[in-house]
Amino acid sequence: MFRAAREPQSKRHIRNSYYVVGEGIFNDPGVGTEDPVEPSTPSTLAALRRFRFSRLGPEPGTTVTGRPLREALAEAMTPAGETPDSSHPAVPAGFTYLGQFVDHDLTLDATARDLEQDVTVDELVQGRSPALDLDSLYGRGPRKPQDRKFYGPDGVRLRTGRTISSGGPGDGVNDVPQRELDGFDLPRAGIGSSIGERRAALIPDPRNDENLAVAQIHCAFIRFHNKVVGDLAARGTDSAALFDTARELVVKHYQWMLRTDYLTRIVDDRIVDDVFHHGRRYLDVAPKIEYGDDAGAQDDTYRALRPGDTPTMPIEFSVAAFRLGHSMVREEYEWNRVFNSGQAPGTLARATLRLIFVFSATSGNFQPFPVDDDNPDAGRSERLPTNWIADLPRLFDFSETGRKELTRPADQFNLAKRIDTVLVDVLKHLPLGSFGARGSTVPDIERNLAFRNLTRANMLKLATGQEMAEFLKLEEEDRLTPEEIEHGSGGASLAGLSPEDLEFVRTKTPLWFYILREAEVRGDGRLTGVGGRIVAEVFHRAMEGSRHSIVRDPEWRPTLAVDQITFRMSDLLLYAFEGNPDLLNPLGVQPS
Repeated sequence: MFRAAREPQSKRHIRNSYYVVGEGIFNDPGVGTEDPVEPSTPSTLAALRRFRFSRLGPEPGTTVTGRPLREALAEAMTPAGETPDSSHPAVPAGFTYLGQFVDHDLTLDATARDLEQDVTVDELVQGRSPALDLDSLYGRGPRKPQDRKFYGPDGVRLRTGRTISSGGPGDGVNDVPQRELDGFDLPRAGIGSSIGERRAALIPDPRNDENLAVAQIHCAFIRFHNKVVGDLAARGTDSAALFDTARELVVKHYQWMLRTDYLTRIVDDRIVDDVFHHGRRYLDVAPKIEYGDDAGAQDDTYRALRPGDTPTMPIEFSVAAFRLGHSMVREEYEWNRVFNSGQAPGTLARATLRLIFVFSATSGNFQPFPVDDDNPDAGRSERLPTNWIADLPRLFDFSETGRKELTRPADQFNLAKRIDTVLVDVLKHLPLGSFGARGSTVPDIERNLAFRNLTRANMLKLATGQEMAEFLKLEEEDRLTPEEIEHGSGGASLAGLSPEDLEFVRTKTPLWFYILREAEVRGDGRLTGVGGRIVAEVFHRAMEGSRHSIVRDPEWRPTLAVDQITFRMSDLLLYAFEGNPDLLNPLGVQPS
């Protein structure tokens, strides 16, 4: 047994070092440092206490992207002006933030909160390994003392939060904004010496309060779990088994939704089908046995989980491929009937991306004006104002469920931006709280999300796009040409780079940029080639390595929707919110 050391919440929010299994600990070299620092070798105990990354591709090379080039490339990727919406296929904007929720689920260190608690080696390895088992929702469960605070009095249902009245006079439509509503905000600490401490979300992963959109998705998953608990209890499920039964049902439906609805929207479905039906080719490859051919089956063998046999997180996924969602972020949203671009009574404005950050406790302070976003103790509200509750049918497409009353007209519906090499301009001005730097002085370029991504990859000595294409044995015709990397297809313009820098990018392309350029040029807005293969294989392995797994249980089928094949995000939301339009959108529809 070990005593698990606790990291302060502000430090856990941003990862400044990576433990790569077999290589050591890569630390952030610090502001202004040009070259990556050689990894240090941890003790056995130190290794157990770190989240477990691995290197999928070739060994660390000598290719270093200098700071001036990283700055220039980041500026090219965050230009001013409009960026194209997704179109082939059109991806509802909610999937941008579902992806962020999934990323946090994959990378949560579930044992970090266990200050002076006994933790077994198995728990350390499992808790600090990537899995799609909703640790970011459940923590380590209600039986663990440090995590009981996430649960209600019955120790089975998750705690919910309550919004605060938006104040002011009525808007002539209804009085909902003036009410306090249960279940539409994250549970919050409510205690502390400062308003920032009292405002902190009481959830296992504070990153799920990094912006309002991911926070509202977390609220939906709380509601999903609690609805499953209620239904199981009504059927007479034994109270001693109620939590475990509910969690298994929730996790497997979540994985099914990711496999059949989320992944195929962001990754070439031919790659997804190949991985889930024929097994992985590169990541933790095992001997194969045949299972069948239907929607949920695959023919990768089940290997019983043993200590040390849990998945590791490839740095090529974490630092490059799964940062695809950054390019999907919109500059502003048609959020609900109050915050949108219409001219109806009570309409104020669109929900800008800045305000999506502001109305969260990790990045903002619930105070839109005056602008003091980096001060956690600014503002007076400790809870989300009711008028900022999301109209979920504006973020997810319910027309596929046949519920016409939940379908929003095109001018009220939000599409994600196309996956390509351009990020919206706002992302060059990240709030300090979004990367754990409140109270620090940070150069402007280090607020640029593209620069941060490129720098993190440089720190870890990631392979170039060309090196990964070679490692994955892509056919020559499936690899990007230098001309495609230079010119793209409506993405970032590299015209401002010097001839030397341009040639470097054409032939030694940073992996993240290469993967986004693949989606832009070859994938019609979805990951393909290098990026598609990495993401599909990591999802498959993370599902296989979860406590509850549709990969290891290939006969399992969903039971909470219309049939045993279909369970989409829209179905999950319909179930969680009882099919009730007033719960999916409590503020009501926008008057015509």
